[in-house]
Amino acid sequence: MTTDGFGRVSAPAGASRGKAEAVPFPEGGVEEAVKKVKELIAPELIGLSAEEQERIDDLLHELDGTENFRNIGGNTSYAVSLAAAEAAADSYIMPLFQYLGGNLANELPYPLGNILGGGKHALGKVPDIQEFLVLPVGAKSFREAAEANVMVHRRVGSILKKRCGDFTGGRGDEGAWAPNIGNDEALDIVSEACEEVSDEVGFKVRPALDIAASSLWNEEEKCYVYVRDGLRRDSGEQLDYVLGLIEKYGLVYVEDPFHEEDFESFKELTGKVNGCLICGDDLFVTNVKRLSRGIKESAGNSIIIKVNQVGTLTDAWRTTDMARKAGYKPVISHRSGETTAFQIAHLAVAFRCPIIKTGVMGGERIAKINELIRIEELLGERARMAELNI
Repeated sequence: MTTDGFGRVSAPAGASRGKAEAVPFPEGGVEEAVKKVKELIAPELIGLSAEEQERIDDLLHELDGTENFRNIGGNTSYAVSLAAAEAAADSYIMPLFQYLGGNLANELPYPLGNILGGGKHALGKVPDIQEFLVLPVGAKSFREAAEANVMVHRRVGSILKKRCGDFTGGRGDEGAWAPNIGNDEALDIVSEACEEVSDEVGFKVRPALDIAASSLWNEEEKCYVYVRDGLRRDSGEQLDYVLGLIEKYGLVYVEDPFHEEDFESFKELTGKVNGCLICGDDLFVTNVKRLSRGIKESAGNSIIIKVNQVGTLTDAWRTTDMARKAGYKPVISHRSGETTAFQIAHLAVAFRCPIIKTGVMGGERIAKINELIRIEELLGERARMAELNI
């Protein structure tokens, strides 16, 4: 809180986390994090201007004293950092996206929607691949893009009910359907729904994947273990498999096709595909050092941006800025254990991220979608969709 403004932020949690990302909570969990805020952080913040974002974020690093926020927790620093920005914006009676991005922040991101999934995001006999996604690349407005994703989600649900006798309508923790089918069948269904909805809305909606390959990787056996499909693939076989999926289904985006230390395979796949984003989440964890290595090695051409992976707004902005300057597409993203906070919708516009990954169904996902619709309405004639250039 400032004399004229107020900021409130809640931090999300991730079921699938990269080894190199910030530690979410200090030892002792949420109660210890709250204690750290009251006894360590708050006394140091009193008297500072909420406008001094970089100074506040540097202070959080100093108070923690580690590289990965293991003392105060990455979620703690995330909430404090973003709440300060929210309070500063509120003191000027400005929306957060405009306060952070200025008057030129008028581009809306394309929503990357989670339609069907498995992996760590669902229970039982579900696909090994974590997320089967869609991206409405041809939409002329954010509202129609969001509506197209909902249409695909509903269409996939209808197809599953007709073809899968044991389908009960179950969903994973991001609201995506969680049926008892294999990876290829899941892709067939999502691809079919994309084609049907594309014909209906008059613009292209394309399938995409988040393979979350680190969760499939067996370090001892040096292979990717697909339990549901009963298959094991070494790094070369994994590359061939992913490349085949991109070509067969016309995938527009593939996230984490290899485990989090395999920069070489990311590089090889990136060099072999056109018209598809190869995105690193666990590979980069919103970290400038890891992204810098990826840029030097030409590993991937896109990066997931999650502020609580790196701890502060300033750190996330530096990573996003580096990505954009290097030609990487930044994708602002939710977490699987998301809250109803809306701020990443504003960050997507302020940081000029052409894509936001925030699900399709569920109140905690729709909170971001609705906020972007409000931003689009607020911008009025100035609003336009970001340039994808995939």
